[in-house]
Order: sequence, then C-alpha cells, then structure tokens
Amino acid sequence: MIRLEISFFLLLSIVFASCSEERPYPWLEDLDANKEYLDSGKNLMAVKFGLNPLEIKKNTENNLLIAVHGSNSKGYEWIYPLQTLDNEETLTLFFRWNDAGCPNPSFVILNEEINKILKENKNVNNITILGHSYGALLVSMFSERWINEIPVDIHAIAGPLAGISNLNSPCDYQQPRFTSTNLRFYEWRTQQHLDGAFRELDIDPQIINLQNSIVTRLPEDYRGRRLGHNWSISWVADELSRK
Repeated sequence: MIRLEISFFLLLSIVFASCSEERPYPWLEDLDANKEYLDSGKNLMAVKFGLNPLEIKKNTENNLLIAVHGSNSKGYEWIYPLQTLDNEETLTLFFRWNDAGCPNPSFVILNEEINKILKENKNVNNITILGHSYGALLVSMFSERWINEIPVDIHAIAGPLAGISNLNSPCDYQQPRFTSTNLRFYEWRTQQHLDGAFRELDIDPQIINLQNSIVTRLPEDYRGRRLGHNWSISWVADELSRK
C-alpha cells in the first residue's frame, strides 16, 4: 500500500512538472512565421514584463529595434516583421507590458530600460520603436518626452491615437500634440472599413492632427488578402526594409 501511494505521488509530480514547464525562450532566429506561427507567438508573449532582447546582446550594435505589442496580442503578428527588419548591426527587443492596464506606467518602464541600454552600449546611434494598436498609444508618449541626443523613429501602426472613450477614459490619455527634438513620428493608418478593431466605430480613431508627423494610409490588400489590423505590421516592415 505504501509503495502504491509513493508511486502515485511520483506520477502526480511528473504530471505537474510537465504542466508547469516554461516555454522555450523566443530567440528571434528560432521563431517560425509559417507553420508553427501560433506556438511561436505564444512563446513570444510568455516573456516577462519589461524589455526583452530577442538575440544575444553584444553591446556593439548600432541600432535598437523595439516592438511594443497591442492589447490581447497573440504575438505571432510580430514574427515576420521583426525577422525582416533585424540585421547584424541591430539589437531587436520585445517590450512585454500589462496591456490590461493604462499605458502610462509601462511607458515609464520602457523609457527607463532604453536609457539603461544606452548607458551600457555607447555604440547605439539610432533607435526604432514600433507600437501596434494599443501599443501605439504607449509609444506615442515619446513624442513629447524624448530628451536623448540619440535620434528615435516612432512608428504608430494601426493605433487609435485619437483615443477610444471606453478604452482610454480611465487612463486620462492625451493624444500627442508635438514632437520633441531628435524624434520622427510616423503614423501608419489602416483602412478603417477593413480593420476589425475600428470598422464598427463612428469615426476613425487613427486620425489625429500632429504637426510634422509622417502619415501613410495603408492599401486595402497585402499579398492577395485583406490588409487588416494584424497584417499592418508586416506591410510596414516590408516598406521600412526597402529604405
């Protein structure tokens, strides 16, 4: 009887250990944008809150590429874009944040972590930050608050920058009014009637009046299919890779 109980306990321990096993770290080169994209996306979203490098830091990189996800992201929408934009001179990072809360506290964390990297790596001379959907609100806060000498490009992709009452009211969100020195602001707006996040709204929440902002309205299709909310990041990545 004792042996049976011990065997049963060992079996339960193995089962619980396998269920609680952590997902493999989502190194960028290991992520699959094709057949295993859903599982790769889950691995990406399983990282801890904060700024997570998707490749080994060498502290010799010249560029920082930072991705900021939107609300309820599945992660897979980032795989192709980041693999497309990454190169040997770029350190690619993923900012995991509490998208169930207001973006302001997470913005402070991201800003602090960027400054920490800049202190560690004096070779960095350019920063690119991509914010998608709700994440675009977070990155838009850099517009008025960037004080570094290092230039930064902010890309707000399919972002409701004008605010959505039921989403932003408790957060006291304010849309960006101007751009700081050493900052370029890009707005990538989807077609509202094709975007599942915005098509039921009376107005297009992507439209703001930000002086010196560079605005691009995305086309209706991409690679033979409707260009909606999540595909917008891939389209933008293709455009940026051509520059």
